[in-house]
Amino acid sequence: MFTYKIPKNLQPQIQIGLRVIVQFGKKKVLTGIIGKVHNKPPQAYEAKPILDILDDQPSVNPLQIRFWFWMAEYYFCHIGEVMFASIPSGLRLSSESKIQANPNFDLETSKYPLDVREEKILEALEKKEELSYEDCEEILGVKTIHPILKSLVAKEAILIFEKVQEKYTPKVETRIRLKEEFVQSKGALEAIFEAVQGKPKQESILLKYLRDVPVFNKPKLNEKGVDKASLLEEGDSESSLKTLIKNGVFESFKHVVNRIDEEEAEREASLLSSTQQVAFDEIKTHFESKQSVLLHGVTGSGKTEIYIKLIQEVLESGSQVLMLLPEIALTTQIVGRLKQVFGSQMGVYHSKYSDNERVEVWNGVLSGRFPFVVGVRSSIFLPFDSLGLVIVDEEHEPSYKQFDPAPRFHARDAAIMLAYFHQAKTLLGSATPSFESYYNANQGKYGYVQLSHRFGDASLPEFFLSNISADRKKNLLKLDSTRLLREKIQHALDQQQQVIIFQNRRGYSPYVQCEDCSWTGQCVQCDVSLTYHQFAEELRCHYCGYKEKIPSSCPACGSTQLSTQGMGTERIEESLSLLFPEARMGRMDLDTTRSKYGYQRLLDEFAAGQIDILVGTQMITKGLDFGKVTVVGIWDGDRILNFPDFRAGERAYQQITQVAGRAGRRDIQGQVVIQSRNPDQELFQKVIQGDYFEFFRQEMIDRKKYYYPPFVKLVKITTRHADAKTAEKAAHALHYQMANVAVKKIVLGPEKGIIARIKNQYQYESLIKLDRQGATQSVFKENLARIIEELQSVPEFRSVRWVVDVDPS
Repeated sequence: MFTYKIPKNLQPQIQIGLRVIVQFGKKKVLTGIIGKVHNKPPQAYEAKPILDILDDQPSVNPLQIRFWFWMAEYYFCHIGEVMFASIPSGLRLSSESKIQANPNFDLETSKYPLDVREEKILEALEKKEELSYEDCEEILGVKTIHPILKSLVAKEAILIFEKVQEKYTPKVETRIRLKEEFVQSKGALEAIFEAVQGKPKQESILLKYLRDVPVFNKPKLNEKGVDKASLLEEGDSESSLKTLIKNGVFESFKHVVNRIDEEEAEREASLLSSTQQVAFDEIKTHFESKQSVLLHGVTGSGKTEIYIKLIQEVLESGSQVLMLLPEIALTTQIVGRLKQVFGSQMGVYHSKYSDNERVEVWNGVLSGRFPFVVGVRSSIFLPFDSLGLVIVDEEHEPSYKQFDPAPRFHARDAAIMLAYFHQAKTLLGSATPSFESYYNANQGKYGYVQLSHRFGDASLPEFFLSNISADRKKNLLKLDSTRLLREKIQHALDQQQQVIIFQNRRGYSPYVQCEDCSWTGQCVQCDVSLTYHQFAEELRCHYCGYKEKIPSSCPACGSTQLSTQGMGTERIEESLSLLFPEARMGRMDLDTTRSKYGYQRLLDEFAAGQIDILVGTQMITKGLDFGKVTVVGIWDGDRILNFPDFRAGERAYQQITQVAGRAGRRDIQGQVVIQSRNPDQELFQKVIQGDYFEFFRQEMIDRKKYYYPPFVKLVKITTRHADAKTAEKAAHALHYQMANVAVKKIVLGPEKGIIARIKNQYQYESLIKLDRQGATQSVFKENLARIIEELQSVPEFRSVRWVVDVDPS
């Protein structure tokens, strides 16, 4: 955060939340947001003046800025990092270095001769007022222009300046409308028709306009006119239209078009069942005394219909509503249902939108156009000014946690604080609540409402454990699928039903291995194996993006005996295609959904019955509802359990229960097959029994014994450096200093990261367990900030990076 002077001429316009242009450093020009106005000039430096104000009205409101300061303090990051995450890039100005000819430079009198390349730049500036760096590189055919421009500046031949540009550009279309005198008088219009007789192209355009715009029944429609392109789309002549405009029949005008589709509501909200109505009433009762309520409803219990009724009530009261979803994949299906009820009142906000589209949603919230927004975690930063309700659906999902870059916030927890600042209510919904949320409900901090039956009394799915090891011994395993799973899939296909197969690993195969010397492809920047992607015929790192072609022979021993090991979604799709050649296959993972409409296309095809078997990663576990899915297969149940994390059991329970919830739903009981090498594991039994409460009780015993959430707060500190020894030394120096901080805590580590090197940075991790009292956390964070600042002043540690993650997921 930096302090700038307010010039006298700008003082009457200054408001908190306005965007301003400021100079940063000697040359850079940046966008800033006014966060505070005060009369305390900085002592360490002389404040520069604000250059200009960009907005007539604030783009950010005081409640947002208050929320930003809380987030920066709680999640241990800079307020600028929060602002950068909050503001759509389309609202952040960009400055680009531009080159101009120095008007005072005279080549003939200059004592500095120019070389051929320098003369070319000046010749180009005679034809064009200004050039970019890229323009200059293209003119000279060089990769870097800096030395040449530096020489020209030294010879006083050119000037370099920063040009500030707004990134957001409104979408403008040319529209056509009848001149007003023809709308007011039928006689005048009849005269026009007489004038165009014998001119069929002009007559066709006129008739088409009147067909699309009934100007006499609804004269106001003429103000909007029609899009020029649509008026000419049937092959009518543009020259004929120009003649009509020239003759004063039509007029042409520019119109700013919304990029966000406006759809009208199509249906009323469904009536709640008696069970849903009871839950709705209980939620309302809890809201009278509590800010937050946990709605614990089994998969398929109809939580969305309860959400809809609550949203309607809040919107009718004049307040705003935010509904958070964990994944874009989930938004594509639930948004359709919500749009049918709320129509143009509802905005959608997620990362698949372009910068311009995100700006339009932002402005739509500011203007009141979108009182209701559905979106992923970044939606908490939208400029709400009167929130009445925040809904966090699938609140247990790990994808609500932001990992990189800062702020490393948890959207569920941040949303609760956002609601608190607005004095709004928060509803958390899940079939498998996070242990933190259920603990808060159990302790009376949150209200608690349970929906224990599926909507319409649909049956919960039946579970089957299938032993991979036993099938392998009996020679019944085919392409890593057990006989039981194959039989269940075949039966579903025979009945024209659909199947979902879950495997939480994308790609074709986890790695490629040499059968002679056991070589495996390793990332050159990270200490991980490269994943084989058959479609692209390459090995990829899922941590840094590095990729290379598959070698034709082993780089270590020269053998050509290279084989793929393990199963990713791509390979499972191929295997099932071989086992069930008549089945139509689909795959949902990061690789197949990169495009803007990738999720929607797959979901539409699956919903339309164009896909029989859908293979996917965790994207398919989240709240999707398809009536014809009767079988769910979990390809590798053991892999879900085997994570070195205290939440491994909780996450496995949630993931299996959630993906199992995709089976059945209506008049047919679903079936879930879990493939495992050790099917007798206790967690599988807990999932099959569906006893969440007993599972929670047992987990809490261990969490309390070993000091893990929800009984303590966790802070993870990662020390990173390009040199392994420096990283280790810095991590131990930090550990030593933290041990002396006088607060109740447990400090574990430092240890090498699970992946010791990522993007050529070696990693050491420390885990701090803190008392849950707010005062303890504040004192610790203040001391941690001081310690890191002191260590960064040590020459050896200046290039060390410390990453602080509060409430790591």
